[in-house]
Amino acid sequence: MRPMILSLAMTMLAFAAAAEPFTLTSPAFKDNDVWPAKYAGADPSRTNPSCPGENVSPPLAWSNAPEKTRSFALIMQDPDGGNGLGAVHWIAYGIPASKTSFAEGEAGKDPVDWKGGKSPVGHNHYFGPCGPSGHALHHYIITLIATDLEPGALASGLGKDELLSALKGHALAPASIVGRYTRP
Repeated sequence: MRPMILSLAMTMLAFAAAAEPFTLTSPAFKDNDVWPAKYAGADPSRTNPSCPGENVSPPLAWSNAPEKTRSFALIMQDPDGGNGLGAVHWIAYGIPASKTSFAEGEAGKDPVDWKGGKSPVGHNHYFGPCGPSGHALHHYIITLIATDLEPGALASGLGKDELLSALKGHALAPASIVGRYTRP
């Protein structure tokens, strides 16, 4: 009888471990926290170069991806940007399934082991927040999508709509985190 109880307990532990959700977190902020100014988009390509910050990409980590994950795609968007029409700040995909994080600052440079999509401002890497002065806090939603596509399956330079179209039928699960920021 004891081996059967031990076997049942082991099965229950394995099931509990398998049931952990796919998550995206950051050691620099909790979901819905206000971001430190260093993640803001002081970037010479902005139409208003007076943005504060250093345009440093935040550190991100993810875990418990679905079993058949071959790569990840990531979209960072601001639904409050463009005066409510939305703005895309970062598109990345072809991120290998073996990768489980981005170090702080890593995504603010041209991609090395992943592909950069084309944001509306033409960047293929992270482009930090910088809403207009006087706006309420904007919400920066970072969504990581587990896919069954091999890392090299998609061409570089896809925009958001092109990427989402290419992922139809290949997306396995999403994980997201929200950061908030407003220019002082």
